[in-house]
Amino acid sequence: MRLLLTSDTHVPKRARELPGELLESIERADVVLHAGDWVDTATLDLLEARSRRLVAVYGNNDGPALRDRLPEVARAELGGVRFGVVHETGPAQGRERRCAERFPELDVLVFGHSHIPWDTAAEGGLRLLNPGSPTDRRRQPYCTYMTAVAAGGQLTEVELHRLPPRRP
Repeated sequence: MRLLLTSDTHVPKRARELPGELLESIERADVVLHAGDWVDTATLDLLEARSRRLVAVYGNNDGPALRDRLPEVARAELGGVRFGVVHETGPAQGRERRCAERFPELDVLVFGHSHIPWDTAAEGGLRLLNPGSPTDRRRQPYCTYMTAVAAGGQLTEVELHRLPPRRP
């Protein structure tokens, strides 16, 4: 099962549209996981139309229209791997412990908010993944998203993709 992980798309606040490379990858994925901060419902509509399956949450920049359509926390079993998706996890210091305590039933937690790619594991084995942002790199050198494969209860081929700089 091919997965695409993204977050913090911030359209049209940070970009007028999603990068073409991201849209092409969405169409190749079996499941898209989006960890919030959509900003507009048109982007949610676009991903719902283009993806085979969407597992998504709202973020702190998402207003009532998005909060009416999306949960704060989403869970899904994909390829035998138990996923959770949430926007915010708090400060980096102590993140693994906090998330493992909050989500003991999960194998993988996908989160966003910081725009900083993250791939670590908590002491008990919970893997934490932040795909960064495909539209707003903040203090990072690149805009990013992730892909992975979930099959047979294992998460493999986790890859951080760097997007080319946007044209002004």
